[in-house]
Amino acid sequence: QVLLVESGGGLVQAGGSLRLSCAASGRTISSDPMNWFRQAPGKEREFVATISWSGSVTYYAASVKGRFTISRDNAKNTVYLQMNSLKPEDTAIYYCNAGGPSTDSWGQGTQVTVSS
Repeated sequence: QVLLVESGGGLVQAGGSLRLSCAASGRTISSDPMNWFRQAPGKEREFVATISWSGSVTYYAASVKGRFTISRDNAKNTVYLQMNSLKPEDTAIYYCNAGGPSTDSWGQGTQVTVSS
């Protein structure tokens, strides 16, 4: 069982940046595709970004493409989400996931709040 712990969230003004981290423990995630999801108040959890096990392939939701960058450091067992040009509509709890949404490998989430 992998334990995922997100960090790096906070309050930022529109146009600002944040870098989220997802630290894994319990086992290596070097063979897992890793994902970021988010859930805004009153809305369903939605996909944000994914990265292949090697880091060579990434894919983004249309709403964040060009602004967010997912990366990973397998030596540190950590995945990152660099978020630039933040908008108020990016306000949500951001969750890290290992292997896909059908797994039970989720972090507890980190709150991101973007003020206008």
